[in-house]
Amino acid sequence: MQKKIQSALISVFYKDGLEPIAKKLQELGITIYSTGGTQKFLEDLGVTCVPVESLTTYPSILGGRVKTLHPAIFGGILGRRYEAQDLAEMKEYNIPEIDLVIVDLYPFEETLRTTTEEKLIIEKIDIGGPSMIRAAAKNFRDLVVIAAKDDYASLEKLLAEQKGETTIEQRKAYAAKAFEVVMHYDIAISNYFNPGMQQVLRYGENPHQSAVFHGNLAELFTQLNGKELSYNNLVDVDAAVQLIQEFTSTQQAVFGIIKHTNVCGIAERATVKQSWDAALAGDPESAFGGVLVCNQPIDKATADAINEIFFEVLIAPAFDADALEVLKSKKNRILLQLTANTAKLKTPSKSLLNGTLEQGADIGNYSKWEEVGGRETTAAEKEDLLFGNLVCKHLKSNAIALIKNKQLVGKGCGQTSRIDSLRQAIDKAKQFNFDLKGAVLASDAFFPFNDCVQIAHAAGMEAFIQPGGSVRDKDSIEYCVTNGLAMVMTGMRHFKH
Repeated sequence: MQKKIQSALISVFYKDGLEPIAKKLQELGITIYSTGGTQKFLEDLGVTCVPVESLTTYPSILGGRVKTLHPAIFGGILGRRYEAQDLAEMKEYNIPEIDLVIVDLYPFEETLRTTTEEKLIIEKIDIGGPSMIRAAAKNFRDLVVIAAKDDYASLEKLLAEQKGETTIEQRKAYAAKAFEVVMHYDIAISNYFNPGMQQVLRYGENPHQSAVFHGNLAELFTQLNGKELSYNNLVDVDAAVQLIQEFTSTQQAVFGIIKHTNVCGIAERATVKQSWDAALAGDPESAFGGVLVCNQPIDKATADAINEIFFEVLIAPAFDADALEVLKSKKNRILLQLTANTAKLKTPSKSLLNGTLEQGADIGNYSKWEEVGGRETTAAEKEDLLFGNLVCKHLKSNAIALIKNKQLVGKGCGQTSRIDSLRQAIDKAKQFNFDLKGAVLASDAFFPFNDCVQIAHAAGMEAFIQPGGSVRDKDSIEYCVTNGLAMVMTGMRHFKH
């Protein structure tokens, strides 16, 4: 459905890029209605404008707060050209049809970045602008709406090539963009009025990157000590909380150490102190500067041991009073008491390209327990395999976790081939003098060949857990059968990118 633009309303804060459009509209004989500073800008260019006051019969009032909020303006935007009643009422009240609305918004976010003065910030909350944009976008069957200067170039091209005519598809596309602009603007204002939901961080992943956290950490933690959480702290804290959620129902103590979102140490033991010692022993080098997490309260014996190393964050459900006294000896050390509200964690999502990806959480350990090797797993191996498969979920793919007595003794992660991850895991275990005889191996995805099983077997491992699903599963199975090794297929992959 083609529509010809015969009139336009232009009211913008930023004037750059507007000149060629205004001149093209005048060239096409399109009537231009405008306001205040925009009107002056256009007239200085030699573009003829009709002031909106001639429609509203009111001047700009209340310090510019009210200019366009009037039936003569909104009737011209919202009037449906296909409804006889609308057309009759517009004629009765001398309301002109408006076919193009070019409006941007007061720079609210830019103002937040330059001042904390509330009066200045409040005055940059646009009222008329969003209202006109929403009205024009709603009536896309009859109107074109341009809500951001990013669309000036495409509008200029459209005016030149189509002589002021537009298709329904073009108008609807502009309307969709307009609603996005208003949504983003409203979210920014909402975040300002809900300061618990927005936290400006010192910087992002690197010092030259700005960053903001949108959310309410108080729903999850009570911060007992330390500086503000940084961007990288938050990313690792999220990884730590996701990890420890796997062990909330575990009766024994589980201590985990996170570095760059990967598990670099974890162990399950009878006491918190024992679990800390075993987790640290798994990779004492990587633990430096890490984020620590435990599923049980921190006692003084554990606090004394932890206090010997440098770490960024410690998360636990509780802290004994004497343990807190020890841990607070470093004023910047972040101590977080985790509440029971981990169910409030959001659906995993990430912003990429020009959109957002969302997915369900990776919940669970395995969907089946299928023993396919040359023998059944022993009770001890099964415990380690179950533990290792959960740990493997929290390593970046390709991921390999080597477990012995519920302790991570070697891990390989983030490699572009599974065999490289395995070699990395074995080398890490050897670095800290772990005997891999009797250890088990967990893999986040299937073995495409039997080479991983062969290498692990040569290093001393005799039990494996993997999801299966390779067209060559039989290669690994046959090797295990021939050599009397245990292998479990779970039917549940745990990729993490």
